[in-house]
Formats: sequence, C-alpha cells, structure tokens
Amino acid sequence: MAVSGTKTFELDVAEYIEEAFERCGIEIRTGYDQRTARRSLNLLLAEWANRGLNQWTIERTSITLSAGTTTYALGATTIDILSAAIRMDQNIGNQNQTDLTIDRISRDQYLNIPNKLTQARPVQFVVERQISPQVTVWPAPDQTYYLIIDKLVRMDDAGAGVNTLQIPFRFYPCLAAGLAYYIAMKKAPDRVALLKAVYDEEFERAAQEDRDRAPLQLTPVRDFYRVV
Repeated sequence: MAVSGTKTFELDVAEYIEEAFERCGIEIRTGYDQRTARRSLNLLLAEWANRGLNQWTIERTSITLSAGTTTYALGATTIDILSAAIRMDQNIGNQNQTDLTIDRISRDQYLNIPNKLTQARPVQFVVERQISPQVTVWPAPDQTYYLIIDKLVRMDDAGAGVNTLQIPFRFYPCLAAGLAYYIAMKKAPDRVALLKAVYDEEFERAAQEDRDRAPLQLTPVRDFYRVV
C-alpha cells in the first residue's frame, strides 16, 4: 500500500468555516454566515493570546537605546516581553560582543525608584502594556546600547477565505474545534456544551505539546540569620 509522500495538508479560512458549520450541524447559506464566522475566527485568535504562551508567536528583536532616553515603543502588535538582555556591541563579528540579562520590574517598583534620570548601563526594565505598548529601562542609558528582547506578538488576522492562518499544523484540530464552539453560541445553542468540551480538550492537548522542553533547574537559596 502506497503512502502520499506529501506533508502539505493545510486548511484555508473558508475550509475552517465549513468544518465548523458542519460540526454545528448546519450549512453555510448566506454571505453573512461567512462574515460572522470570520469575525468569530478573529475573536478566537485574540482569545488564544489570553490563554498562555504560544511558542510560534515569539519574536526576537533589537531596540537601539540612546543615551538619556528611557522609554521606547514596542509596536502595536506586541503583546508582552518574555525576556530581555543588554547587548554591548551589535556588530556580530565583534568577538567582544556581550549580552547581559536584565530584570523585569513592576510599574510600582519603577515608580518607587528615587532618581529615574540616573545614567548607566540599564539593569532593569518595565513594560507599559498600553494600546501601543512601551518598554522603559533603568538606569537611563549613558551611551548607545542594544536591547535584545523576546516578545509575544499578535497572529495575523484571518482575512479573506482563501487565506491560510499563522498557526502550526499541531493546532489545526484546536482551531476547528474552537471556531465550531464560537459559531454554536450563535447558531446551534443545543451543541454549545459538547463543542466547548471538545475545544477545551483540544486546546489542552495542543498547549501541552507546545511547551518549552528545556529542563527546569531550581537552585535553593539559604539565608542565615544570627540572633543577637
């Protein structure tokens, strides 16, 4: 028995919508059915950003820090920063290039810093998660540095029916299940409970597979106090 020899299966937006309607036990009959399904699909993608870390949405980028400037725009598509480091020299060919990890602090911690204009190599950063997110470093840079960040970014919108979606194949079943659940809330309320259970199970399975597989290492810290 021969196998296909291909590994290119991928659904476009229209096919996801068809699959979701079939799971709801109904057919697509009007153009409005397509529009409402695409709206639900985009809302589903936004909901995924709230469910946790999606590995394929991590993007590494570099921000040039200028002397005396503390706050920098991250771009409207940024969701959050996962980690950051200060690079001393951006020239990759320079053998003296050094990346130094910096710590994230809360907005309250940053507010409590007495002198925010102190200039030195930045050692901390705070993320302002506004509509257009920003990152603020402290101390203020005393020269040119490069902030290297791993950030979560938004997935591309669904768009037209012929488009494919920015997800790995491992999440195809999860997306189909989630869209069916979203559509059922509007058009097949009798199937909501069933489709929600299937969606939660599919997402849990995909999220578990999508985790970082690096070993977790914990180092105990012992503090000794002498009673006088």
